[in-house]
Amino acid sequence: MGSDEKVMGIPQLIHFQTLVTTAALFLGIVAVRVLERSAGIDSLLLTAVIACLALGLLIFSADFFIEGAKGLARRGGLPEVVIGLTIVSIGTSLPEILVTTTAALDVASSPQVADFAIGSILGSVFVQITLIMGIVVVKNGLKIRESWLKRDGLIMLLAVLLLTFFLLTGYVLERWEAGILVSLYIIYIGWLLKHRKVIQLEEEENRDEVEVRGSSWSTAAYIIMVIGGLAFAVFAAHHLVEYASMIALELNVPQAIVGTTVSGIGTSLPELTIAIMASKRSQGVAIGTLIGSNITDPLLSIGLAGLISPLAISPVGFDFIVYILMPFTVRGCGIALLMMRTSYEFKKWEGYTMILIYIVFLITLEAYNRKWITF
Repeated sequence: MGSDEKVMGIPQLIHFQTLVTTAALFLGIVAVRVLERSAGIDSLLLTAVIACLALGLLIFSADFFIEGAKGLARRGGLPEVVIGLTIVSIGTSLPEILVTTTAALDVASSPQVADFAIGSILGSVFVQITLIMGIVVVKNGLKIRESWLKRDGLIMLLAVLLLTFFLLTGYVLERWEAGILVSLYIIYIGWLLKHRKVIQLEEEENRDEVEVRGSSWSTAAYIIMVIGGLAFAVFAAHHLVEYASMIALELNVPQAIVGTTVSGIGTSLPELTIAIMASKRSQGVAIGTLIGSNITDPLLSIGLAGLISPLAISPVGFDFIVYILMPFTVRGCGIALLMMRTSYEFKKWEGYTMILIYIVFLITLEAYNRKWITF
């Protein structure tokens, strides 16, 4: 950060566009809920409106949280790739963490909500590694360092495989299995932080000729961003799960499919935004965000939910999760890593290939819904 850069404080934060948008979405949800209750209106349209507002609030509040967390991390001198793999990946995974943990709280009263949580996590991983990675690569291209692939790429694949293995043994994620997932994530983050100086030296030796934007807010402003963003995100996640479940019930759509598509894509929008913006300035933050988030989701996000309540795949969502979603997610991760390994560069045609894989998944999903495919 240049010495002449102006540092903004709390007065400027009040007029920050992300905060204004976040507050507007929050007030919008409150207003529609008041209208719904006072007028006694119970319509699918209002339910969909609240769900959309909640999704928007979740995305903007996560962005608000990320801005604060990144600023505090830079003040602490963390390397860019470590920021991407830890602070940014946790921040961009905040919607998934809150959606799955909120869903886990409702499993006792509504067992099919577990399908929503599982579908949301696996769907998010699949969306990020295919559609979002493809869009980022097509737009800007990505150069992959060998150390990123050997260290973080391999851990991402192992995390997805381990979660899949746990879900296939008895078709339930038990509390002790969830504990293993969370413990592995803590060990991974601890290792990154312990070796941050070595990673920093490696980053400096291979630094791209790009300028990474420095901090421009005061420490107090960053702290408010973190606390405020988290509070709004918790509120939004609760409403998203509640109203998305109502829509699924009304339309007779399995919750696993709603979690995979609506929630999976929606909660992955922060990763798309951050990765595209970061790829122009810092390849480390871009690839760290995408791979890091796909380590966070199958270990921390669903692990925390599993600690709250065991997540069992219901008979309604069984065929879709086991025979469609799991194979596509595992193969998507494997293909992405294979493409990264070729000359350690993600080329544009490979980006188009990843997008095509997601389109094939949507076609398969539609065929399954129309019962053209049965298991």
